[in-house]
Order: sequence, then structure tokens, then C-alpha cells
Amino acid sequence: MGGTFDPIHLGHLAAAEEARQRLGLARVLFVPAGQPPHKKTYQVTPAQHRWDMTVLATADNPLFFPSRLEIDRPGPSYAVDTLSQLHQAYPHHEWYFITGADALLELETWKEPERLVTLCRIVAVTRPGYDQGLLARRVPAALLERTITLEVPGVAVSSTEIRHRVAQGLPIRYLTTDAVTAYIYKYELYGFSGRPSAAS
Repeated sequence: MGGTFDPIHLGHLAAAEEARQRLGLARVLFVPAGQPPHKKTYQVTPAQHRWDMTVLATADNPLFFPSRLEIDRPGPSYAVDTLSQLHQAYPHHEWYFITGADALLELETWKEPERLVTLCRIVAVTRPGYDQGLLARRVPAALLERTITLEVPGVAVSSTEIRHRVAQGLPIRYLTTDAVTAYIYKYELYGFSGRPSAAS
């Protein structure tokens, strides 16, 4: 499972567990992007903070493994490069790349998407009520053939929402794990001002 994880939240964890159970995966690697190539609209939190939060969020599941592969690799973080490295290290494994359905809509803009789908199956996570026809209309058939659509019980939360709520002094409890919430407040991420309502 790749992503910016800025911050990682319960939606990520629910999607990973659903994919693991439904697809019979041996484990799920969480790979925070070192330099996200598509995140241009806001200042991405330094990689070490995002890594630390990913470690905290996944610590209580023995089948979840955080990976520094993209953080330690110089240059922009591309999924195709990550899957290539994983194939070289574990040539006999079968790989799945878990991502949100909305990200899949931009797959053609990714680096070497045709090669990426030869290295793995794409798992497009959706929420209940998602317009499945959107993928069929906007994702080329050759890429969609290598895609598994997986509906996950709705966890209506996003990293953007968490960042905005922290900046506004609103509570984020039950949107991410308690350990990640404490970390955000401790290091004053996302414009946290120490207002009492933010820590509730």
C-alpha cells in the first residue's frame, strides 16, 4: 500500500485489512512516499514524520509492515520503481498495489503505467456508493483488466480533512489512531496551535 500518509488514518488501515482478508494476502507493506511526484497543492510533511506515524499506526497488527523503500530511495517516488525493486528482492512473490479508486483515475499520468500493471495487480479501493462506471469510463481497458475493485466499509475520513481539522483546532480522535493523534500534537504538525479543543 503506497501513499503520502500525511497523516495515515483509519481509512488506510481499514482498506489494508479488507484487502488482506479478501484477497488472502500474506502481509501488507505500507510504503510512505519519499518525494510524492503528484502532491503539488500543499507542503508535504517531512518524510521522517510521515514514516514515524506509519510505524505507530501499524504497530499493533503483526501482518502490517512499514517499509522505508521509497523514503530511502533518492528522487521522486514512483510506484513502478518500487514494484521493480520488490520484484528483484522477492522474485517469486505475487504483488498487489492497494490504492484509492480516485488515484486510479490518474493512472495514465503515472510513470510507465503499462509496465506497472505487469508487475502487480492494482487493488482499487472504493467506498459504498462509489460510481463504479467512472473507472470503466476513464481508465483504459488494458489497465482496468489488471485491476481489482474492492469496496471497503465506509470510513469517511481523508488526510486532507485531518490536516484541516488540526489547523482549525477541531478534534481528530477516531479519525486516526490514538498514537498518531498524540504524535501530531507532540510535534505540532499541520498548524496545531495548542488550543484545548484540538486535543479533545
